[in-house]
Amino acid sequence: QEHKIYLKLETVQPAFSFKSRGIGFFVQHAKDTHGPDVHVVVASGGNAGLAAACAANALDLRCTVFIPAGATQTTVDLLQHENAEVVVGGISYSEALRAAKQVENAVLVPAFEDPIVWQGHSSLILEASTQLNRKPSAIFCSVGGAGLLGGIILGAAAVGWQDVPIVTVETIGSDCFYHSMVLNRQGPDVVLPDGFTVVHDQEHNVKLAHQQSFSSRASGSLGASSPAAGVVKLALERPGRVICVTVPDELSMQAACAFADDHKLLVELACSTTLVPAYKKELLDLLVPGENLTSLFIVCGGFKVSLSDMFEYRTIVDGCRDTLEKVYCDGQTIEITK
Repeated sequence: QEHKIYLKLETVQPAFSFKSRGIGFFVQHAKDTHGPDVHVVVASGGNAGLAAACAANALDLRCTVFIPAGATQTTVDLLQHENAEVVVGGISYSEALRAAKQVENAVLVPAFEDPIVWQGHSSLILEASTQLNRKPSAIFCSVGGAGLLGGIILGAAAVGWQDVPIVTVETIGSDCFYHSMVLNRQGPDVVLPDGFTVVHDQEHNVKLAHQQSFSSRASGSLGASSPAAGVVKLALERPGRVICVTVPDELSMQAACAFADDHKLLVELACSTTLVPAYKKELLDLLVPGENLTSLFIVCGGFKVSLSDMFEYRTIVDGCRDTLEKVYCDGQTIEITK
């Protein structure tokens, strides 16, 4: 059987990730709404902060990024290169967010939980619909806070792809969306892993799995404590299936190394996680069965990757090659050979 794989390369966005779309759109909206003197603030030690800084710099706006104390010097340098003011806002993201919210006469840029951000991300699917010129058999994406997924769902509805299955991929130990979907689909008897609690979002009437600690190496980008409740609602209600998968870090590392070999591109684990099914045919066949298939993989990007990371991933993968890894799909367990 033939299964064509198409890659939507968001690695080439100004901030190295898809977040340039939604956050850039939000910053533009802030300028249109509040005028050219608007001050935008964001709490982020990663891709969201850089996307806001890049957009503000391009639009000649003042931007302040509140980062947690553990942010790397590379992150600080990238933000300052985009003329952002960088402020250490505490020892954790939540403290940085609290500090950002206290800035007066400023617009807070959301990392993922906002319909305007989702609308910006939806442009990805509008573009893909003209580039592919056909309806795909499935769309694959990684999920952290689920802002990208919100954009994919909105974009798919806009181009008549609302029946196309979406496969979301996370890493075990950083998979609040996966467990949130299982909670809502399988009911109150679901037992969450250690470190999770259940939160009921009254506005959207959905249950959220709140993750208190993270064990995945991808958590620097995928490590949202809870997904956007509005996107969980969209995912539960869309006509096409949303298939939720969570994989071990080692499979994401293996995919990152293979992708670097095949396409000469470095991607962080949050991005290579999406690509795991593309490199594991037995998993891809289970997720998207059939013949003459066409799947679209969103290579979401992200700047948190280096050559030293790739060398480390290669060493880890080589040390456990040919072992069986457990992958979880909509509450079911699948064993995949590394």
